[in-house]
Amino acid sequence: MIRSMTGFGVASADAEGGSFSVEVRSVNNKFFKATMRVPDALGALEGDLEAQLGKRISRGSVMVTVRVAESAADRVGRIDGAALEAYMAQLRSVLPPEQVARLDPSALLELPGVVVTVGAQDRAERARAVLTKLLDQACDRLLAMRATEGQALATTLAEFGVTVRARLAEIAERSPQVVQAYQERLRTRMATLLAEAGASVREEDIIREVAVFAERSDIAEEVNRLGGHLDQFARLISPQHAEPAGRTLDFLAQEMLREANTIASKSSDVEISRRIVEIKACIDRIKEQAQNAE
Repeated sequence: MIRSMTGFGVASADAEGGSFSVEVRSVNNKFFKATMRVPDALGALEGDLEAQLGKRISRGSVMVTVRVAESAADRVGRIDGAALEAYMAQLRSVLPPEQVARLDPSALLELPGVVVTVGAQDRAERARAVLTKLLDQACDRLLAMRATEGQALATTLAEFGVTVRARLAEIAERSPQVVQAYQERLRTRMATLLAEAGASVREEDIIREVAVFAERSDIAEEVNRLGGHLDQFARLISPQHAEPAGRTLDFLAQEMLREANTIASKSSDVEISRRIVEIKACIDRIKEQAQNAE
């Protein structure tokens, strides 16, 4: 199945007392390239998220953006009541009751261990399961969009393939006629020249010259190879082909263009040249569109 490399997917959820969002965007690239935008507090998860992404997407430049809105409790920290009570017990044992009553609460909160904040490692571990699930959901939506665009891309590619095959069939039909036409022109030219000298055309001379021309201009092998490439091209863009086909299509288009150029160089026939121009134009479009396929 042909899939486009352009897509977008987003997933969000409220969990662990906060709001989480994962956004995935992808554009064309010859290889897989991931760019991760993860909050500093969740930096420990970046490598795992990128590895998870690599299992879902094989080609394209992909940007993942993770957004987290923490709960109020995570932002302000938590008062450790046991630690605060321990400090108060010690203060009551050394200070008069009236001084204990006048203690500044803000000063008590600054005592070591009274206010406990959630560490970055703890936050990352709490968010791991949520972000893993959201990344999978976002990738599902991105891949669905890429598949939809890929169907349109496959239709366009198939149309180019049909055109190339039609022009190639016309070339295969025209090729024997070129040799026959050359033979007739050669016979006429030689008869005219030899008649002026008072000689006649020898059939073996004509056969020898035609044989040389036919061998030099024989394009049957190139036509067959290009036809084989078209068969492989049709298999690659069919829905039954499950593997990513973009790189293979790019290479195959180069091979198709090579055969078309060889046919053009061997043939001196105007009609064949015109059809080769059409074929090369279609192959260029195939190569261009293949850059969009995963």
